[in-house]
Amino acid sequence: MYLAIINGAIWLSAYFGIVIFTTLLFLAGDIPPPRTFSIEFGVMLGFALLLTIALQFLLTGRFSGVGAPFGTDAVLQFHRYAGILLVIFLVGHPLILFIADPEYVKFLDPRENAPRAITLVLASIAMTLIVVLSLWRKSIGLSYEWWRLSHGLMSAGVVLVGIAHAWQVEHYVQGWWKRGLLVSVGGSAIFSYAHVRIVRPWKMRRYRYRVAEVRDERGDSATIALEPVGHTGMTFRAGQYAWLTLGDSPFTLQQNPYSFSSSDQLSPGRLEFTAKELGDFSERIADAETGSDAFLEGPYGLFCLEDEAPGAIFIMGGIGITPAISILRSARDRSDQRPFIVIYGNSRWDEIAFRNELESLQRQMNLRVVHVLSDAGDDPNWQGETGYITQEILQRQIGDQERDYPIFVCGPEPMMDSVEEALLAIGIPLHQIRAERFDIA
Repeated sequence: MYLAIINGAIWLSAYFGIVIFTTLLFLAGDIPPPRTFSIEFGVMLGFALLLTIALQFLLTGRFSGVGAPFGTDAVLQFHRYAGILLVIFLVGHPLILFIADPEYVKFLDPRENAPRAITLVLASIAMTLIVVLSLWRKSIGLSYEWWRLSHGLMSAGVVLVGIAHAWQVEHYVQGWWKRGLLVSVGGSAIFSYAHVRIVRPWKMRRYRYRVAEVRDERGDSATIALEPVGHTGMTFRAGQYAWLTLGDSPFTLQQNPYSFSSSDQLSPGRLEFTAKELGDFSERIADAETGSDAFLEGPYGLFCLEDEAPGAIFIMGGIGITPAISILRSARDRSDQRPFIVIYGNSRWDEIAFRNELESLQRQMNLRVVHVLSDAGDDPNWQGETGYITQEILQRQIGDQERDYPIFVCGPEPMMDSVEEALLAIGIPLHQIRAERFDIA
């Protein structure tokens, strides 16, 4: 939680900086005589709404420079929470104008201008749905793939309506350069969306992969191994992730991010991903047929161990162990003798993914694995840590000589929040904690 807050504050500052600077550009040059403060403030919220939506497209366009220095996973997470700003701007823009001057209600009156009223009402409904579905998609039961498609299309529609609305009102977009700026704002959003949905899949057609193996893992998980067909493959750093598409075409709704679970020393010729079977796209991984096609986009992310680090601590929950397994496998293949600690939370002993391999890695490397079982009460033979990963457990398992190691945290979001809080409570500096969240929506 604390990492998310710090990263969010930095991104939010940059976000507001861009919004404010661009808004001030519309206020430059020759402008009409000022109206009341309330009216001008309401109008500026309208510009802020349009600019914020456009920036959301840039954040999720998976452009290489946008993710630095926090990683694109942090950017995607920020994108989700930045949507709260849209609610403020969406409500504030018309509400302040209606209160300041009831004459503005005519913009929603179909008797005054039916096309304008209808498009503005539809855009407002779409904007509301964008926020509602983003926050409560899982509760509603909307699949990730259909949410992602509707999210993008409705957002693009809102941008187009906003551009047309500002152009028609004309108050602060008079002159060729302001209209050019307005079109550029909308164009950047549409370009970003088209780049993700059309340009990148088009390029991916030439980089087909073949499913070489599918194997079951403990904890209702499955690993899929891919090999390149007709190209050299993808080189990645252990801890990164890629967007995976299964099927004979990259033009599909079913594209999801997964961390690499294989050693980066096997790339680019062989790549592996491990996912828990949750009944959505991850179910297709377990059911994929050997020899079938797949496509990858990436690699992305900065959840990686640096060469100069003295060691590393991995605090993982459930299938969140995946990036740690990739890092540990890579370290083993490089004969890396730095000390590593894995504190791994699961429900029961028989559900621990990669349990046998972790035992094997302990014999091959300078590795210590600490299992924490939340449902171990029925097992009289269990002598290890029980319950959840708490401050007391971390205090016992992280020695004084290990407190300067980078600490990687990945797993269910409640677990990650509590672990980050516990680490800070025992004196671990914030800059040593690295968290990766994939609960995008």
